[in-house]
Amino acid sequence: MNHPDRLDYDTLRVECQGIRASILRMAYAGRTPHVASALSCADLLGVLYFSVLRVDPEFPGDPGRDRFLLSKGHACMAQYAALAAKGFFPAALLKEYAMDGGRLAEHPGPGCVPGIEAATGSLGHGLSLGAGLALAGKLRGAGNRVFVLLSDGECNEGSVWEAAIFAHRYALDNLVAIVDYNKWSAMDRTEAVLEPFAEKWKAFGWATSEIDGHDLPAIGSALSGAPFEAGRPTAIVAHTVKGKGVRFMENNLEWHYRPPREDDLRLALAEIEETIPEACLQV
Repeated sequence: MNHPDRLDYDTLRVECQGIRASILRMAYAGRTPHVASALSCADLLGVLYFSVLRVDPEFPGDPGRDRFLLSKGHACMAQYAALAAKGFFPAALLKEYAMDGGRLAEHPGPGCVPGIEAATGSLGHGLSLGAGLALAGKLRGAGNRVFVLLSDGECNEGSVWEAAIFAHRYALDNLVAIVDYNKWSAMDRTEAVLEPFAEKWKAFGWATSEIDGHDLPAIGSALSGAPFEAGRPTAIVAHTVKGKGVRFMENNLEWHYRPPREDDLRLALAEIEETIPEACLQV
């Protein structure tokens, strides 16, 4: 299994902004919601795919690969964009997102494209699946890692904490949970329910760190440093901004639900264009 590319952070920043541009174009063309949820995790996915995950687009089914599960499946535009940018499938396929007969549904299905490991989006199940994969890897002595990206809102589900107990019980130090802590659920702020959030993960026996989920060096350092402690699963609480990268979408719950119109797309892409070359904006 090939090790991931070691890119400088200026190059990574371009990749992450390219992911954002693709998210915006998909949401506009597909007339779909959840654009802000996808934007908030674009930096996390950019660092994962371009600097951390041991995966190979030429051999996506390699048994020694790391596994990545997007538990917050409603943000799959970000994963589709990252997979296309990494070369798992042609970027032109992104135009099929949310189209009748297309391969890219609004929630990912297993094997719809190379790099998608499982159907996700029924919130609260991704960490349980990840824990099972991590345990299987341990039993086989595979040496690979399992990364699961959760939303903060889904951490209201009891199944998340049942999986957390399980992972600690079986010393799954090959399992990394990353929480996209953008402080919003479907209708309200999440911190009133979740805080002290990092302390909860620690209380369940996880080695835990809090980071700025848009600081690329901080993301890279945390992810490449996992496991934080031998014999304990790793939790990374990534403080993010819903709608990050487009000022009029940031921290605006409206963009959990409505797709961008033509004027919205134009303004949003103009903001992205300030930071990356035009060539990176093409789907």
